[in-house]
Amino acid sequence: MAMSSEHKAALAKGRRESRLIKAYLSSIRSRRPGRPVTGDSIRARLESIQSRLGSETDPLKLLDLHQEKLDAEEALLSAQSSQDAGESEKGFIEVASSYSERKGISYTAWRQVGVPAAVLKAAGIPRTRRA
Repeated sequence: MAMSSEHKAALAKGRRESRLIKAYLSSIRSRRPGRPVTGDSIRARLESIQSRLGSETDPLKLLDLHQEKLDAEEALLSAQSSQDAGESEKGFIEVASSYSERKGISYTAWRQVGVPAAVLKAAGIPRTRRA
């Protein structure tokens, strides 16, 4: 028996919502507490490391500087990908209410996995379920 076009559309909607929810939840799990590190501050740190690399003669300090440079380059890539977190938040806000309704996900469950209250409010997810 063939699926109706409505059924196909509902499946596609569910897959899209799941993808957006998963992307947002992954992005908030990767955030670290504290002052955010910006791409500019990391680039400045890389410049400092690069200048010290040219003048360092101690082999152990040189090794440490090379590792620090690799760590800073990785942090820069991470900071650039965190700019995409705003996009995943927008996607979450767009679909979270529908997803919550369809899956029976409560406000409290969202909060327990780290979704900020302000994001839930923007998504239209109430603190209590309506009976």
